[in-house]
Amino acid sequence: MKESAAKKEVDTESFRDRIATVDEKGKRKWLFVQKTKGRLFNIRTWVSWGFFLIFFLLPFIKYKGRPLFLFNIPEAKFIIFGQVFWPQDFFIFGLAMITGIVFIILFTSAFGRLFCGWVCPQTIFMEMLFRKIEYWIEGDAPAQRMLKKAPWNAEKIRKKTTKHLVFFLLSFIISNFFLAYIIGMDELLKIVREPAAKHAGGLSAIIIFSGVFYGVYASFREQVCTVICPYGRLQGVLMDRNSMIVAYDYKRGEPRGKFKKHKEDEVPELGDCIDCFQCVKVCPTGIDIRNGTQMECVGCTSCIDACDHMMDAVGRERGLIRYASENGIAEGKKLQYTGRMKFYTFLLIAITGLLTILLLSRKDVDGTIIRAGGMLFQERGTDSVSNLYTIQTTNKTIKDINLQLKLEDIPGQIIEVSGKGIMTPMEGQGKNSFFIVLPKNIIEKRKSKIKVGLYEGDKKVTTLSTNFMGPIGK
Repeated sequence: MKESAAKKEVDTESFRDRIATVDEKGKRKWLFVQKTKGRLFNIRTWVSWGFFLIFFLLPFIKYKGRPLFLFNIPEAKFIIFGQVFWPQDFFIFGLAMITGIVFIILFTSAFGRLFCGWVCPQTIFMEMLFRKIEYWIEGDAPAQRMLKKAPWNAEKIRKKTTKHLVFFLLSFIISNFFLAYIIGMDELLKIVREPAAKHAGGLSAIIIFSGVFYGVYASFREQVCTVICPYGRLQGVLMDRNSMIVAYDYKRGEPRGKFKKHKEDEVPELGDCIDCFQCVKVCPTGIDIRNGTQMECVGCTSCIDACDHMMDAVGRERGLIRYASENGIAEGKKLQYTGRMKFYTFLLIAITGLLTILLLSRKDVDGTIIRAGGMLFQERGTDSVSNLYTIQTTNKTIKDINLQLKLEDIPGQIIEVSGKGIMTPMEGQGKNSFFIVLPKNIIEKRKSKIKVGLYEGDKKVTTLSTNFMGPIGK
């Protein structure tokens, strides 16, 4: 009896030894996920339609002549809400990344993997697009399982070929739009319309992206969430017993037992869980939520809908599987706003405020002045001293501009090497060299701070600071 009990305990704990999609020999277990129906699934469907609408429409939307969003990594050019960000704005990106990390920590601490189940692109594309097409072509989970075991006859070849062709076509379309977020829709349309020889690089990128997306949704699937995604690995560190998770109410459900149609046949000590395994059959990562919080759970709520349906069928109260916290299940506590969450919130507000100030104070036209090295100063006659400088300007607008330099609040003059101003193309950079000439009688120390105004016509764009080196004393 003791050996039997020990063996049973080992069996019930074996899920901790490996992920749900790998067997004892380390081989992949293919998941045949049963169709999900229910209130939460319907809400997720509407959310997914909103996501698809945003994903496929955003590349066409422009603001002030620019794409609304562009993440051109090869050219280090980023456009967010129509505002261009260059490598010179890297500190803003760094701060934005810190803000994002703090937000992830706070959000996950409070709401677990709500993002993964509801708005993660991987989950939405897999469950709300590719999985539904698979159901349409091959049928529900039992039909798919039978089709896999069936010999390669005409029906199996037709269904498998159709599914994979449709999968690759969808992957090709998604890859085009994905590339549009990197190079822009205008450039993408050029690749589509013009001869392939002119855009070998862009066409290669589309083919590579298509292959990656096809491989993910046709084969790799839930492994992205359980093996690759770093967020899934982090959740174990970020969540605590007060975090909101998809949880099984073991106090109400245990001990499990099969449902009996007649009340006189029921065992009074049994809990509400009828051990129907519906929650396992609909899980896209193959876990048994009744084993508690697991790394593979993406919080998709499919098990909630399946369990609620079964509770309705047997006349028991819904909510055996629901959104709750571990403390909520164990001690009946409600979700709490803990001290750690309050600290993260304060930190997030502070960083967001600083990021907002930086974004609002960011200039469309800016420049950097560097004094030429190798010499301190040059004598100009008997009463003047000059320094040589190089200026690099950045134009983040969508028009070409010609900039002029003027000294601010100090007598002297600026002599440009080119004499034609600083031509700065739209969304580009300009460069020029110039001398600053100052009278000796105003120089009071070896190193003086001076200001140079950057003008577009009569309009001052910005003020730049630099150092002027001269002889000591008047």
